[in-house]
Amino acid sequence: MDNILLIDPEKCVGCRQCALSCSFRKELRFSLGKARITTLWAYDVDMFVPMMCRHCERPLCVDICPVDAISHDGRAVVIDQDRCLGCKMCMVVCPFGGVVWDPETRCMIKCDLCEGAPVCVEHCVYGALVWLPAHEAAAFTRQSGAAVFAHVMSKYKDESSSLSD
Repeated sequence: MDNILLIDPEKCVGCRQCALSCSFRKELRFSLGKARITTLWAYDVDMFVPMMCRHCERPLCVDICPVDAISHDGRAVVIDQDRCLGCKMCMVVCPFGGVVWDPETRCMIKCDLCEGAPVCVEHCVYGALVWLPAHEAAAFTRQSGAAVFAHVMSKYKDESSSLSD
């Protein structure tokens, strides 16, 4: 995979433009239920978190599928709708909530990275979704991690200085 889709929940405002653009691209209608990405509110950390397939190198969904309907095509993990039985086992094992049941087709649906040009990224106004070359993604992730660490340390420093006063 040349590019990697990164998610930065700290930038997500829960507008669901990613989900609406996804459903329109894939289904030609605006339907949150037909989107291959969803935005959930994480109560414990007080933020929205975009959830979608992470296109794992060794996906559990591929291993669990009893009819080999799921495969990794070298770019993305994809579902062959003609082979899918709708058994939902892939949905059960996915740790990222990346596979969704479609009651109309009675098959599973998931992100396929829009053939290398994810429409969700294009419509993410706040930059919570980023599509980067792999070498840039590593630097982006390190930089984001450093920013979070610096923020936590500054809070710790503020708290410890107020305790010593």
